[in-house]
Amino acid sequence: MNRLFDGFVNNIREITGCDFGVADDSGAIIACTDFRSVDAIEQAIDGFLDSEDIWLTANGVTYHKVVVRDRPEFVLFMSDEGDRTENYLELASISAYNIKLYYEEKYDKNSFIKQIILDNILPGDISIRAKELHIAARAIRVALIIRLEKDQEIYSHEIIQNLFPDRLKDFVVVIDDESTALIKEFADEDEARRVDQVAKNIIDTLNTESMLKAKVGIGTPVESLSEIGRSFKEAQTALLVGGIFENDKAVINYNSLGLGRLIYQLPETLCKLFLDEVFTKGAYESLDNETILTIQKFFENNLNVSETSRLLYVHRNTLVYRLDKIQKITGLDLRNFDDAIIFKVSMLVKKYLDKGERVL
Repeated sequence: MNRLFDGFVNNIREITGCDFGVADDSGAIIACTDFRSVDAIEQAIDGFLDSEDIWLTANGVTYHKVVVRDRPEFVLFMSDEGDRTENYLELASISAYNIKLYYEEKYDKNSFIKQIILDNILPGDISIRAKELHIAARAIRVALIIRLEKDQEIYSHEIIQNLFPDRLKDFVVVIDDESTALIKEFADEDEARRVDQVAKNIIDTLNTESMLKAKVGIGTPVESLSEIGRSFKEAQTALLVGGIFENDKAVINYNSLGLGRLIYQLPETLCKLFLDEVFTKGAYESLDNETILTIQKFFENNLNVSETSRLLYVHRNTLVYRLDKIQKITGLDLRNFDDAIIFKVSMLVKKYLDKGERVL
């Protein structure tokens, strides 16, 4: 990218007759013409980036901060002052941003991967661009989406990039202010099966280093670069479905969604008809929180009365009494395998419908 900006700053110098330069969002100078005191300029830019101002004039040099989506992209600077200089810098900022976009589209690997996962590139062009960028077209890769809780101002992608520094194999893509995608390459299928541990390490690192709380959705492994978009969409589905049925989990794998994924694909009208057939009106709603907890623990312990009563710290007869009460209210005996399946599915359907109503 520096080579592109070298020509750009020299053209501006020839047009305006003033020395001109460009610095990136970290304050490092990308390219500039013959400034006598580069150190002084870098010091001025460092302080300028920390401020909320978009204009600065110091020691005969005018600085302009180019802000995109509330974040600084560049600082342009010119060895002159006044309205005309500001006009030059505003015009130059448009060209500078277009150069960055051109570079990302043409040469940046992460931008190329982002185009694939967002379906912004034709399938026939993927292999051609992959060769140009020296990215292996065939390798075992998995898409992970790291989503931060809302209202957290720290960006997670820099931490994730440091965790996976191999930019030839692992690609970190910023999706929006809350979500970052990691396209992780694995040596073989056995290693890919340990992707859940990779996700747990990401969550632990975010929490330890920056006190950030996050969830990670995981897609299925794919062998072709053109299939990465499918794995990415599966990771999105994992977060969405997991948020309904397994909201307490921080790592949600698409392959582990089970019945939740099936129910999510059903029309709401069909789900409502199912609940109306299973329960008489108001039967499910009449179950209190203690009863619901009892049912959940009973399912978690494979319908084992003794083990469930031990974990709930209640006498076995007390648990039997509660199960009898549930049968009387709902007509379903949870000690019966078929009835237990119907009730389990009903609980998931109820969660799905309740979530949908809250969203509406």
